[in-house]
Amino acid sequence: MAVSRRGFLAGSAATLAGTLVANSSAPAQAAKAPVRNGASHMKVSLAAYSFNRKLPRPGKEQKSEMTLEGFVDYCAKLNLDGTELTSYYFPADVSNDYLLNLKEQTFRLGLDISGTAIGNDFCLPEGEKRQAQLQLCRNWIDHAAVMGAPVIRIFAGKVPKGGTEEEALDLCVAGINESLDYAAEKGVLLALENHGGITATPQQLLSIVERVKDSKWFGVNYDSGNFRTKDPYGDLEKIAPYAVNAQIKVAIMPEGQEKQPADIKRMVEILRAASYRGYVVLEYEEDKPFEEIPMYIEKLRELIG
Repeated sequence: MAVSRRGFLAGSAATLAGTLVANSSAPAQAAKAPVRNGASHMKVSLAAYSFNRKLPRPGKEQKSEMTLEGFVDYCAKLNLDGTELTSYYFPADVSNDYLLNLKEQTFRLGLDISGTAIGNDFCLPEGEKRQAQLQLCRNWIDHAAVMGAPVIRIFAGKVPKGGTEEEALDLCVAGINESLDYAAEKGVLLALENHGGITATPQQLLSIVERVKDSKWFGVNYDSGNFRTKDPYGDLEKIAPYAVNAQIKVAIMPEGQEKQPADIKRMVEILRAASYRGYVVLEYEEDKPFEEIPMYIEKLRELIG
């Protein structure tokens, strides 16, 4: 099911009215949903963030029970298709040799590096801190290109103190568009994640998509656990047509409710209905990764067929 950006937004007008940026302020060629070939096809990966409490993080004191190389070995033992090497667990000074060693390790183990991720904030006002965020993105575009990671999960950010959401939106769009120019040169996709802040709702996320330039190197990261709205599943349906990467979490927290087990089958079905082709990346955020991750990996395998 090939879904055009214009057609999708038109079909959702009642929901998005008043929240999407007016067409008059959108670029003549805005970001479009990726064109699928009509058949959904999914592969399974695991995010290093699933071992967030066990992997070392530069600048943070915490007991490390696993190395990034050990995480890659773990993914191979689970016979996964891919491994997501989240940037947080790399050394503070990432060398080319380190990246190449990871590339060689994953290849010999039969794994794709399905992607990586950064915790950027593009809503910062002009100045040194903003330039540092843009440089962070450029650095990781370089790192991803060396490793052969096809996509980077990026964040939008949050409204700075004293600022407005409209100002934050302008800054975010400018940051993405600037970063896309560099990403295109290196052949790395940028996938904007629904990660709170100014992407806490599908309306907010799509208001950014509406203004990002049309580039085959841009898309959305579908994070199944990040909408804390009244209807998270319905809201995931709105962003799925734009997904170039997908994360599956095992819990969900609708607005006004306690955390509850996620309907993973429904989350996968939403992706299939959008003819999603690519990785579904388990991002486990609960308390027993070693005990429970294998179970959820098997569940994902069964669901994607």
